[in-house]
Amino acid sequence: MSKSYRLIKGSVPLLISMPHNGEKIPADIARVMTDKGLEVTDTDWYMDRLYAFAEKLGAFILIPEYSRYVIDLNRDPDGVDLYPGANSTELCPTTGFDLSPLYKNNSAPNGKQIGQRVIDYWQPYHQILASTLQSLKQQFGQAVLLEAHSIRSEVPRFFTGQLPDFNFGSSDGKSCSAALVEAITDIDYAPYSMVCNGRFKGGYITRAYGQPKDNIHAIQLELSQRTYMHELEMTYHEAFAKQVQPKLKALVEVLIDFAQQPSEK
Repeated sequence: MSKSYRLIKGSVPLLISMPHNGEKIPADIARVMTDKGLEVTDTDWYMDRLYAFAEKLGAFILIPEYSRYVIDLNRDPDGVDLYPGANSTELCPTTGFDLSPLYKNNSAPNGKQIGQRVIDYWQPYHQILASTLQSLKQQFGQAVLLEAHSIRSEVPRFFTGQLPDFNFGSSDGKSCSAALVEAITDIDYAPYSMVCNGRFKGGYITRAYGQPKDNIHAIQLELSQRTYMHELEMTYHEAFAKQVQPKLKALVEVLIDFAQQPSEK
């Protein structure tokens, strides 16, 4: 087990990956970051807490220790842009979602440092992610990956206005079967709003690992943080969370049910 992630092992062919849940900053990196950077404001806060119920349902859960500010585990290590033309953050972000600098003057990571972060943090997460999916596929015939994300409901850098509550992404239908998308979108999310392949179509992990023809299905959920948090204070809102968790549980149960059905191959 790497010190850079935690894998909760389960008993069903569903892996829930939370690549932006980590909050730690290594000391050598922290020394050159701004105070704003050290606040790790753009964390996908409390994903592990929100989805804690999934462990009892038998899901495998993968959680990183380190912040997306160290390295973004949901980015192509070669720096390929997920949304060409959009204002995106880098593999090793240098600005926050509000465009504030994350590093002190002339301290942003250089190519060599970025390469080392890929080795130290990116590769271990992706190695265990890939091997877990392959193990599940071998044991059960197929595997489902849920990329569990969250984001503030209003981030002008990325989208105008207020984001819908449930934002699913399947890389425009390429990362999982149409039957799985139909099962997900058939869930009653009321009173929450839901969209599929809107502003968020799935990040690097969803696109790279979702191979439905090979019986590995990946779907990303970008959940609006207003559904379970005090957004401005970045604190967990227990009452909000209890209201949205039944919808998340219904989603996880649908994914498990699909994953346990006989595969097409």
